[in-house]
Amino acid sequence: MAPLHGDPPAASEADLDVADQLGFQLVRFMRLVNRAKAQVAKQGPDGIERAAYAILFTLIHEGPQRTSKLAESLHSEISTISRQSSSLVQHGLVERTADPEDGRACLLAPTAEGLRVFEENRKSRNQWIAELLADWPEEDRHTLMRLLDRLNVGIERQQQQVQQQQAEENAQPKGGTR
Repeated sequence: MAPLHGDPPAASEADLDVADQLGFQLVRFMRLVNRAKAQVAKQGPDGIERAAYAILFTLIHEGPQRTSKLAESLHSEISTISRQSSSLVQHGLVERTADPEDGRACLLAPTAEGLRVFEENRKSRNQWIAELLADWPEEDRHTLMRLLDRLNVGIERQQQQVQQQQAEENAQPKGGTR
């Protein structure tokens, strides 16, 4: 990864050891969550890929969007987003509407049924997490939530810095032109 503007000093060996252990735990966590989702998640309507629900989640939380913006947001190919969103449209969870800024383009937006399905899945997820943490002291649950939020904010901030740095590098004239 390219260095960021205002990078902190190099990490110590002890910092790198902790980062390695945390990295291991994060990878372990992501694998376990994915396995748990596959085991306990309710199956959506026939023919809908589980990955398509990421589109529905994004549309509900970030509002109606073009396919290209969804692809960028979800780090996916436009063709993949098109295929998955078509499935969501066919199942009545998402609708296409004219883009008010450009009538030739369309926006994808959740339908009332899409909102209902999302809420049903959200309740299921919340029940699973509540059961998982039921024997944790309340203070530990709040600490976990606070620390995860702090980690997510740090990741988001770094992503914004990288995007800004890339935009600045792309805006600079390339050498060798006269």
